[in-house]
Amino acid sequence: MSARRRRRKPPTVSRAELDAVTVEQIENVARTVHRTIKSHESPRLTFPVRALSNVSYYKKVGYLEIEDSVSERTLTVNTAKSFAQTLLMMELARSHIRLDEHATKREAYYISKNWDAAKFNEQPESDTVLDDIEAMFARYGVTREQLRFTAEQHGGSVVGSLLVIDRDPETGEEITIDCTRLGTGSYSVPKDVEVLRFETDAKFVMCIETGGIFDRLNRAKFWRDHKCVLIEMGGVPSRMCRRFVRRLSDAMDIPVYAFTDCDPYGFANIYRTLKVGSGNAAHINQFFCVPRARFLGVTPQDIIDYDLPTHPLKPVDIKRAKDAMKNDPFFKAHRPWKNAIDLILKLGRRAEQQAFAKHHLQFVYDTYLPEKLASPAKFLP
Repeated sequence: MSARRRRRKPPTVSRAELDAVTVEQIENVARTVHRTIKSHESPRLTFPVRALSNVSYYKKVGYLEIEDSVSERTLTVNTAKSFAQTLLMMELARSHIRLDEHATKREAYYISKNWDAAKFNEQPESDTVLDDIEAMFARYGVTREQLRFTAEQHGGSVVGSLLVIDRDPETGEEITIDCTRLGTGSYSVPKDVEVLRFETDAKFVMCIETGGIFDRLNRAKFWRDHKCVLIEMGGVPSRMCRRFVRRLSDAMDIPVYAFTDCDPYGFANIYRTLKVGSGNAAHINQFFCVPRARFLGVTPQDIIDYDLPTHPLKPVDIKRAKDAMKNDPFFKAHRPWKNAIDLILKLGRRAEQQAFAKHHLQFVYDTYLPEKLASPAKFLP
């Protein structure tokens, strides 16, 4: 089975163009620091504040957006080490871009062992510096992946009516992966998804929280019967997974539905991160969130309508739900979510995706999902 082609929107900036911008900005910072020191002044590095307190959400924008608050790191005796680490990491990124080499965040930590007094003692320190550099240049379209650093995370699994056109990094030859012909397995999202192209006749993309339900739907060929693409998120989706979904949805102009457990974690961590991003990553949400995503389920109303077995909410669940309604601008902007969270607190119960097995193992794909998909307008925003 092959997937019918839909016209793909061309990227606004090529990888080569973005590489040039990235190197230019790194060198601009270095020149400014050098010039300031030569003038016998203290150089400064400026970073946006990465916190929910410096974030806004507007429905028309579609994601949590960074505001204007910034923090400064001035070169002093006390900050000399962290200042040097930031500049050395920027130079490492510049070198990687020029050589088109990639390193994991763990490898970046070990590379610093060559930096004498500036070496990192623990990886969280190098991770923080990478986050700072990404935040510094994000307004130019630069992400950590563009700086050629990746996390050692699972990017997500994909099956369904989709052709992924990749390339051989050595020869440049195109490689086509047919996600309908993977047997009982699946396609794994790579760490660098920017080079991918897509062909599909899918009607929608469904992002699934758990591997168990993803596997059940795959084995039942749900994607064939409903002409869709299934993506396993494995909990809070990784950056690669979110970027893959975003690029696929934009390029092919198809909707995205999220299918998670019915609990505050599924709502306020997994779904919200997929759709609008997070507060501490607000500087890159524009690249890694999927604003057109909608929440298919499991919803608190589904617990009632489908008589699902449940578990009591834990204190951490209750706190997470209340925090979402009090502090999270996304949930505060959407009354249907207030109603859903009020209901789950009233019920005092949570339900898992696997709870549909109470009826029978096929219920989730032969009854529940078809009934929900019949009315996408009723999905939570």
